[in-house]
Amino acid sequence: MIVITRYSVSADDSDDFVARATGALDALGRRPGYRSGSIARAADDPDTWTVVTEWDGPGAYRRALSDYDVKVAAVPLLSLARDEPSAFEVIARHRPEGE
Repeated sequence: MIVITRYSVSADDSDDFVARATGALDALGRRPGYRSGSIARAADDPDTWTVVTEWDGPGAYRRALSDYDVKVAAVPLLSLARDEPSAFEVIARHRPEGE
């Protein structure tokens, strides 16, 4: 499962956003079922950012959100995300030949 949250972040706030998002990923990364995470900025709109995490499944993600450290480091950031669907079930993966 992947979780994609999008944010509107002004240029003046981008350093603070990256620091907060990194802290959130650190807290989430310590939870069982976490696979990976990334912070990205839109190439065509520098005020649009995303935080993407990958999980073993929805249960692992939901349990992670109830952890105290995640509530302190990640939930305040997640509450600033755009109000839109964010959790996606991975239906198919494509890997280059030879991997």
